[in-house]
Amino acid sequence: MKKKGSPLLRDLRENRTKWLMLVPAAVVVILMCYIPMSGIVLAFKAYNYHDGIFGSPWVGLENFRYFFQSGKAWTTTRNTVLYNIAFLCVNTFLQIVCAVLLSELAGKYFKRITQSVMFLPYFISWVVVGAFIYNMFNFEFGAVNSFLRSVGLAPVDVYSNKNAWPVILIVVSAFKNVGYGTVMYLASIVNIDGQLFEAADLDGATMWQKIWHITLPCIRPTIAILFLMAIGTIMKGDFQMFWQVTGNNPMVLEVTDVIDTYVTRSLLDLQEFGMTSAAGLYQSGLSFVLVLLANYTVKKVEPDYALF
Repeated sequence: MKKKGSPLLRDLRENRTKWLMLVPAAVVVILMCYIPMSGIVLAFKAYNYHDGIFGSPWVGLENFRYFFQSGKAWTTTRNTVLYNIAFLCVNTFLQIVCAVLLSELAGKYFKRITQSVMFLPYFISWVVVGAFIYNMFNFEFGAVNSFLRSVGLAPVDVYSNKNAWPVILIVVSAFKNVGYGTVMYLASIVNIDGQLFEAADLDGATMWQKIWHITLPCIRPTIAILFLMAIGTIMKGDFQMFWQVTGNNPMVLEVTDVIDTYVTRSLLDLQEFGMTSAAGLYQSGLSFVLVLLANYTVKKVEPDYALF
């Protein structure tokens, strides 16, 4: 006998436990993500405390014009995009390499200990990392300059050297995030059918041949999905990292200032709510376009690996 009712209602009845488990997450997303989207109107208004968000006068694209004429739009956009591309490429490469190497280790306990040690930095606060970097490179008493003085060399003023910070930030990002990504790729490698490796052993394949012809092709879907998800964050600078590690140092802002730190500094110093909202909307709009372009490209090359 055919059941009556719409497919949605039937699904709700048959899977009501799963739907109930979804409710808390859905409520959090609606409260924290969708309802605050109404504040986007600030990007088109001259905000004042008396009239509030919706009562403030409409100024159209004036806030966007102010942002682009401030001279910071190009610099912060360039820094945000280039840093995130560097983080994406370096971290993804290191994560895949570490995951493959861990999967090839024979010692079970050594593998688990190594994996745990690599994963630990992910839980360390950026405040702690910033303090660590400061004590490493401080001109007066930093570990690096103390060592240089002890061997008769001149100390290096890292906090006024713009060329040093791109390297420092890339290394710090890898230190913090490689362990987390390694676990994700390692989980994908563990799920590869063991019969493929057994067949390769029978054919006399070396370890490197198995990695190149079995491991890497089998984790391509994971690489594609994580890459697409990372593309959406290219326009989103890791605020905690840039703010805490550089210490908001004005001497190196030319190479360390990203959209998120610029928006925060503008809010704290200038109270420019409209302009900062415009910068945030510009940032989110570009992120959305990048995700669509990346997904379109992946869909053309490997349709099965696209997000939608």
